[in-house]
Amino acid sequence: MSYDLAVWEGECPADLEAGQAFEQLYSQFIESPGATPPTPAIREYVAALLATWVDLTADENDSSPWSAGPLINEASGPIIYFAMRYSMADEVSAVCARMAADRGLVCFDPQWNRLRPTADET
Repeated sequence: MSYDLAVWEGECPADLEAGQAFEQLYSQFIESPGATPPTPAIREYVAALLATWVDLTADENDSSPWSAGPLINEASGPIIYFAMRYSMADEVSAVCARMAADRGLVCFDPQWNRLRPTADET
């Protein structure tokens, strides 16, 4: 079982529109058959995540929170949609959301169907 997050570049829509924005970006960049290289901002975000936690492909101690690797392969254009281990999701997803916000990126949590970080996470 895994826990997913989506992070993208662009405006931060109201919560009611966040799910629609996610679905549109997911359809356009993640589900599309053509590969779109990640934008520089998304590459930098992934680099920051990997400076905090080891990539699954380099995990020798079973400590990586990611469910797939290499993590950069989960990115396409202005979005990354990535899964993490459910057992680590509470702590890791909160940090991932904060790291996205600190970089001016939008973080959407499909499980909660809302933007993160939430007011109680800031």
